[in-house]
Amino acid sequence: MSDTTASLRRKIDSAGQLQSVVRTMKALAASSIDQYERAVRALADYYRGVELGLSVCLRDAGAAALENGRSGRTDAVTVGAVVFGSDQGLVGQFNDVIAQQAVTVLAARPGRSRVWAVGERVHARLKDAGVPPVGLFAVPNSVKAITHLIGQILMASDRHNGLSALAELHLFFNRPTAGAGYEPTSQRLLPLDETWRSALAGRPWPTGNLPEIVGGGPATLRALIREYLFASLFRACADSLASENASRLAAMQRADKNIDELLGALTSDFHRLRQSGIDEELFDVISGFEALIGHEK
Repeated sequence: MSDTTASLRRKIDSAGQLQSVVRTMKALAASSIDQYERAVRALADYYRGVELGLSVCLRDAGAAALENGRSGRTDAVTVGAVVFGSDQGLVGQFNDVIAQQAVTVLAARPGRSRVWAVGERVHARLKDAGVPPVGLFAVPNSVKAITHLIGQILMASDRHNGLSALAELHLFFNRPTAGAGYEPTSQRLLPLDETWRSALAGRPWPTGNLPEIVGGGPATLRALIREYLFASLFRACADSLASENASRLAAMQRADKNIDELLGALTSDFHRLRQSGIDEELFDVISGFEALIGHEK
């Protein structure tokens, strides 16, 4: 009996320690979600400034300057893609859904694909699906590390003949939704479609001071396009990290609930066995007392 209760006590202690780890991971995930969502909101002002600069360049130089800045890309047959996933587990179907989204979209595009994966887990999913990435990047562990990652991605693309060698450039990432969920999202960054350019060129300037382009128009336009790519990649990465932590938070909440149920069952069994042992000991005492009284009589 003592061995059984001791074994249950060890299980209860182990489950309690595991629950402590799970709750710590829940707190970290919730904190991480907040910092990445704040980063996306803070980036909105910078992104708006880049779009305003592009609107001025496109309005003054017209679409011809943009096409000249992208000369040589129209004949390319390579479709580039950056897929954001995770390095760590405990995220449910997070990597599977975004990998499937990327494979489906790229399969429908003409030409060959050049894919860069952010995260070992999604890299493995893409490789198993027959779309082996040409590059692998580690997932940032903080908002400050995102900038370094984006720089690495842009440098890697330059080593492969640069972005001008790509007919298209797509981003695949999970975006947070209401209720601590996420959804797979794809965004085409290049080429800049005519509808987007027309809407941007027609955007009114927010103040009464007329803007002026300093330096060469085409050079400024190319610089702004690069900033547009940087801001888009940064936002996609921050959204992916927020979604990853939301998925991990949901997984930890389910684990916490399961551990609570397990602790309840183990504690109930422990008390039942302990009470059973106490009852047996009392019965032995009573039996011994009755035998002693009978012997004295």
